Amino acid sequence: MTHWLQVFIGALIALFPIVNPFGAIPLFLTVTGNLSEGQRRSQLLKACFYAFGILASFVIAGNLILAFFGISIAGIRIAGGFILGHIAWGMLHAHPKYEPSPEERSDAVRKGDVSFTPLAMPTLSGPGSIAVALGLTPTADAWYDYAALLLAIVVICLSSWLVLRASLPISKFLGVTGMNALTRMMGFILMCVGVQFIVNGMLSIIASQIIPLLPVPN
Repeated sequence: MTHWLQVFIGALIALFPIVNPFGAIPLFLTVTGNLSEGQRRSQLLKACFYAFGILASFVIAGNLILAFFGISIAGIRIAGGFILGHIAWGMLHAHPKYEPSPEERSDAVRKGDVSFTPLAMPTLSGPGSIAVALGLTPTADAWYDYAALLLAIVVICLSSWLVLRASLPISKFLGVTGMNALTRMMGFILMCVGVQFIVNGMLSIIASQIIPLLPVPN
């Protein structure tokens, strides 16, 4: 398997559980409940474009961001792993990954535009998704690897659009029990991704900081 394909598949596996468009269905139906079908479609399309822009920006500028703040690759992987673990723990207990406050709900109704907040940020491209995007940038060695990462984000955003576009029939078909089961399954996958992020970060620290300090046998 070529490296760019490994990067693409790895990005899909890492990003889809944290973006989790199925988990965003209840929020989407709530904040767009007062909109017409045409307005709902428009808000959804804008939200997916915003989400792509946010995640793509962190992929493209990921190394610059890490260098500017002096954050090592190991550090971002370990921190991202803890964030993913925290989110995954809530998903394993079927808790919504984001629940807007009454003030946020009323503000969304007042302004009539929910595409950027709360749909794109933080629902589809929140701190966990951004942490994954930053953690994936070190896997890109050439321009086609970055293209693979961006293509994965396109696929994720397109999948989110398709799922949320069919949010009403999906919610009716799965019901509360089915949605909770799907959330738990996504949470387990996300927990595995988070643990792997931490393991990779720790192994990187051991390889770069600890092993060089060990005495060399004669």
